[in-house]
Amino acid sequence: MRVFINIVIVLSIMLCLSSPLLAEDQPQNKLDSGDTAWMIVATALVMLMTIPGLALFYGGLAKRKDVLNTIAMSFISYCIVSFLWIAYGYSLTFSDDIYGVIGRLDKAFLNGIKVDSLQGTIPEILFSIFQLTFAAITVALISGAYIERMRFPAWVLFSILWMSLVYVPVAHWVWGGGFLAKMGALDFAGGTVVHINAGIAALVGVLILGKRKSMLLLPNNLTLVAIGAALLWFGWFGFNAGSAVASNGLAAQAFINTNTATALAALSWMFTEWAVAKKPTMLGIASGMIAGLVAITPAAGYVNVVGSIFIGLVAGIVCYFSVTTIKPKLGYDDALDVFGIHGIAGILGAFLTGVFADPSVNEAGRGLLYGNAGQLITQIIAVVVTILYTAIMTALIFLLIKVFVKIRITEDQEIVGLDSIEHNEKAYNL
Repeated sequence: MRVFINIVIVLSIMLCLSSPLLAEDQPQNKLDSGDTAWMIVATALVMLMTIPGLALFYGGLAKRKDVLNTIAMSFISYCIVSFLWIAYGYSLTFSDDIYGVIGRLDKAFLNGIKVDSLQGTIPEILFSIFQLTFAAITVALISGAYIERMRFPAWVLFSILWMSLVYVPVAHWVWGGGFLAKMGALDFAGGTVVHINAGIAALVGVLILGKRKSMLLLPNNLTLVAIGAALLWFGWFGFNAGSAVASNGLAAQAFINTNTATALAALSWMFTEWAVAKKPTMLGIASGMIAGLVAITPAAGYVNVVGSIFIGLVAGIVCYFSVTTIKPKLGYDDALDVFGIHGIAGILGAFLTGVFADPSVNEAGRGLLYGNAGQLITQIIAVVVTILYTAIMTALIFLLIKVFVKIRITEDQEIVGLDSIEHNEKAYNL
């Protein structure tokens, strides 16, 4: 009996001592105040990318008579998405998966998400608004291709339909546990979900809308363009480094990759322009910056700094020629080169992620240079699927909008300008 009692005592002591170890072996999510603080800042940075960043960038590039309309397109997109994302966008993107295609509506209007609900180590409600800012800027990006010819009511309908029918499904496929995620497609911060998506929608839309009477890019205010581009670069650190969803080394790696690729792309665009056109321009430097930001986005949390240098150099050169050579030869009227920069750089970045993904940076990704040629194939499949789906759905959305409102302004209205026609306002009184 004494032996039995001793055994029970020893086992009890061992069980008490081992309980913390068992808890460590099966960790549960716990709120991290550092991660939460960083993600609040990152969310605000991504919001700043759309308004005022993108709004000023596009507004400065537009003709003087279309400045306010161009800015208004970014502003209203952000407002529309802010509501629709909470209503159903977040739920359909990030709730339980249905056959790899779409999520469910169980989190509509953030149902069931409490202040203490967690997504990893941050509040889920914070994660939801972080993702909201991505959806908003994706829709707003498209507007740069359509400016100076699309009626404002048509843009409002387009923003609603495109976010719901294109952005949400593609985001679910890549980030919400859908079939592309299950295939292993890599997109750290939105090369496929944001930039290819927006770029293809831009191209399809301008082909349907047709050309403007004046296709010349005559920026009304290059100072606004420079300020807008700088705000985009600044906000992009939230975009890319924030996609680590933690305040850690991976966020820092994404941060330095973003800065490095952007600087190199601005330089490569500038020197290419200098060699070809004999003059470096501020518009060219800003355009190169955007190309670098876009190209590094899918790779930011997967590649090392050498990979980011290569991606930036290539992006600046490729996008320069896509805008100055390919676009004029094909003759499409992409007003602010949304496809030529966001679409092309997004595709380039997605492919190069499959080449340069370094498992020592992020074990979730191993690219061609590190012995996994299959990753490049997966990236190509993800790009092709996104292009086909976005192109088809964007065309169908335009057909649907035509049933309800007139999409295109008249030639006489284009001459007057959309600021007066659509808003009864002027950006400049002099």
